[in-house]
Amino acid sequence: MLLLGIIAVSTASPLIRFAQGEASSLVIAAYRMGLSGLILLPLAVPRHNAELRKLTPGQLALAALSGLFLALHFATWILSLEYTSVASSVVLVTTNPLWVALLAPWFLKERLAPAFLIGLLVALAGGVIVAVSDSCAQTASGLVCPPLNEFVNGKAFWGDILALMGAWAGSGYILIGRRLRPRLSLAPYIFLVYGLAALALIGLVAVSGLPVSGFSPATYGYLLLLALVPQLLGHSSFNWALAHLPASYVSISLLGEPLGSTILAYFALGEIPGWLKICGAALILGGILFATLRPASKRLAVYN
Repeated sequence: MLLLGIIAVSTASPLIRFAQGEASSLVIAAYRMGLSGLILLPLAVPRHNAELRKLTPGQLALAALSGLFLALHFATWILSLEYTSVASSVVLVTTNPLWVALLAPWFLKERLAPAFLIGLLVALAGGVIVAVSDSCAQTASGLVCPPLNEFVNGKAFWGDILALMGAWAGSGYILIGRRLRPRLSLAPYIFLVYGLAALALIGLVAVSGLPVSGFSPATYGYLLLLALVPQLLGHSSFNWALAHLPASYVSISLLGEPLGSTILAYFALGEIPGWLKICGAALILGGILFATLRPASKRLAVYN
């Protein structure tokens, strides 16, 4: 399921780039979550009405907070794709394992095995290499990078900051999902979280006054595909796994997205990765494999 999720979410960046030709980033995020919620409505409510009614106020509050984090995650990350490359954006937004690993021992009481920490460091090192490769150039005399002030004032820097903000928000979404998912089956959980995220994004769009219609059929097709593939198939695979695996184990698997997105960006957008980016991707994949060979922490009783 994690492998399926990685493949599905890797399609998001190219689809977003195509949709950004006509639609603003915030509108794209609202469409993605709004369509996901509408598709889930007939699947979740009639079959799981009794389960939804049994939710406590505390559980509903957690679901609302998770939806808010998810809305912030997509709003900031999708906007980052306007400013920086696909590879840099997805590498930074999938640094979730670092933040989840730092918070999970306190928030979830999950202990981290040494193998996980080693794999995490290797994967994050690969992520740093991929990010550096966009700002630096390989010449005959070696690796040449711009001065720090030029980098900070550059367009890519703000894209990187937005992607990092998306990672922080995504980490909150993962941590809350790990707390709530074992107590709630998949369909009602994702309906609640996706739906609440959609309401938050729709509210932001309404306040901003951005156009939400008048797009070409192709753009509407990209928006629908965003809801069906990376969201309903990709994110839902990760949410299913959160009921069976530690949050840190699931979050490090997200580091496979930069590899998949970079490959798709090469074919769909013509973004050709250099040797540094390829080396970084290899480290990311190796770190994921090493860390996930021995998942740590006890499992919880779960709903399927």
